[in-house]
Amino acid sequence: MNGYIDGYLNEHPGVFGPDDIRILVAAFEKAWASVEASGAVKTESKAASARAILAKHIIAAATQGERDQGRLRDGALLAFAQANLRTAPRRRPPPSARLAGKRSAHETARR
Repeated sequence: MNGYIDGYLNEHPGVFGPDDIRILVAAFEKAWASVEASGAVKTESKAASARAILAKHIIAAATQGERDQGRLRDGALLAFAQANLRTAPRRRPPPSARLAGKRSAHETARR
């Protein structure tokens, strides 16, 4: 999984030292483990999107000076949850609610 965040770190050459990178990678790995354990990602495309959200958030927070692994992880998980809420599919009303406004075939035939 290191390779995944490394791709994003390559966009910021010289910004982070070896100790910083260890913190960022550890925060990413812990955040990703939480996402996987939650079962929130069911397809590889959703997993790739989730990893990107986590990595980008961790790196953005680190460029602002954050180095606490727990805060980096938690912030990334919050960013993932917020992104998930924005893109969650709308739920259809239950069948009983959809049918409430429709007349049955029997009622329609009597009219």
